[in-house]
Amino acid sequence: MQSGTTKKAWSGVFSVLPTPFDGSGALDLDSLARVIELYLRAGVDGLVVLGVTSEAARLNDAERAQVIERAVAAVGRRVPLVVGASADGVRRAIEYCRTARDAGAAAVLVSPPRLARPSADAVVGFYAALADAVDLPLVVQDYPPVCGFTMEPALLVRVAQQVGNVAAIKLEDPPTPWKIARIRELGGPQTPAILGGLGGVYLLEELEAGASGTMTGFAYPEILVRVVRLWRDGQREEAAAWFYRTVPLMRFEFQEGIGIALRKEILRRRGALREATIRPPGLRPDASTLASLERLLGWLRQQGGVEWSWD
Repeated sequence: MQSGTTKKAWSGVFSVLPTPFDGSGALDLDSLARVIELYLRAGVDGLVVLGVTSEAARLNDAERAQVIERAVAAVGRRVPLVVGASADGVRRAIEYCRTARDAGAAAVLVSPPRLARPSADAVVGFYAALADAVDLPLVVQDYPPVCGFTMEPALLVRVAQQVGNVAAIKLEDPPTPWKIARIRELGGPQTPAILGGLGGVYLLEELEAGASGTMTGFAYPEILVRVVRLWRDGQREEAAAWFYRTVPLMRFEFQEGIGIALRKEILRRRGALREATIRPPGLRPDASTLASLERLLGWLRQQGGVEWSWD
């Protein structure tokens, strides 16, 4: 295992990596290694592969294994590497978790499967089955578009209390600051780490509500790192000023339906990806969208908010 399971180990910025493809749509593992270096140089506290924005649903099992193997080799033990292991059923999720464990992952990120009749008992039972089958820290993903239902704060607290190896909750059900506060109230001091997401667009408010950090794939991770570090150091006004200056880019990148393509385009411009290819189905930015991106990046450079490249 790459990291302990203390709350401190699961705080800060965990960046969700894209899955790079070449122009033909085949895996580009060399670009994956470059993206990993970009994010590590930015000072992130952890990395995630095979998340929702990693286009994990568009990979076959052999490709998943290749991505995990290359990521583990590239990351080494520099930061914890979390592997997405969400699946439609318990057996497949257990298989994914075991593959991640055997490859050397620090933890797995898992959303509940789509259930015919969602219930609290079914959700707790699902995570308990994973915990019984695989001795690996679990990050519970609360993202209704994936599982098809909303996990209320009381249910998330129950999962954390009854499933022994829950290391963190990845909360992506807006309003996230409100939900973070409710989970903290119900769970008390034993509440595990709570990480925001959603492109970082609510990061400041999530920190104010008690979040331990964020787990998202924003293409400028150094911005998120700076906000979190300023906040941790008690420089709350400086953290807010930096966040308010740069949140327009987070908002633009996190557009429904096209956000993954925009994220890859930015990473291509930064020199980490050879191609900004996404696998179908998926929207690609048109000329107007790219012009808007160019304008926004130009404005942020003038404000001292971003740099083009990383080498």
